[in-house]
Amino acid sequence: MNATSTADHATATRHHERDDFGELVEPHLDALYGYCVSLSDNRHDAEDLLQEALIRGMSGLSTLREPGKLRSWLFTIVTNTWRDRLRARGRRVSTTSLDASSEDDFSLFETLAVDDPFPYSDELHLDFLRLFRSADVRSVFRELTPVHRMPLILTAVHGFSCKEAASILDVPLGTILSRLHRGRKQLERGLWDFAVRNRLVEVPEDD
Repeated sequence: MNATSTADHATATRHHERDDFGELVEPHLDALYGYCVSLSDNRHDAEDLLQEALIRGMSGLSTLREPGKLRSWLFTIVTNTWRDRLRARGRRVSTTSLDASSEDDFSLFETLAVDDPFPYSDELHLDFLRLFRSADVRSVFRELTPVHRMPLILTAVHGFSCKEAASILDVPLGTILSRLHRGRKQLERGLWDFAVRNRLVEVPEDD
């Protein structure tokens, strides 16, 4: 085989690998893009993040040992790519502790029961959540501490198990469970504060 034939063969192989990778990834593109948006808070940055992650994935496809775990593998690549981009910009994922935070003591159900914004309701939580548009919920999500927001996004939005989320984020399972608890508390408090601030609920004035 001469040099030209070798080069043509290598080019054909690369095209074939790219096509195979594209077919594997295509069913997951929408979810991956949504995850990139939630990490970046900016659609332009999300597109760049997704593109870089896909390039990494295509280059490292041979490292995928279990094809059945392709989806979590792709989410792991996106997560690691995002972290690398933060480090390159001299930033890091916020890990602000909530140990002394009021979020841990906040209960949305108790607050709804005490302030009674739906006096004739048998579905307090559902009636409360119906007040919010999708954009409102996204706005509250963006305010969560990133380290607590990511496990919520992976489990509640993308349907990963806690064990899978722990693998994607490369942290112990116990850490994921703790962060999910605190993330839910932050989300509950954030939704309540948003509702009060935007007059979605009427609450008694403090004396």
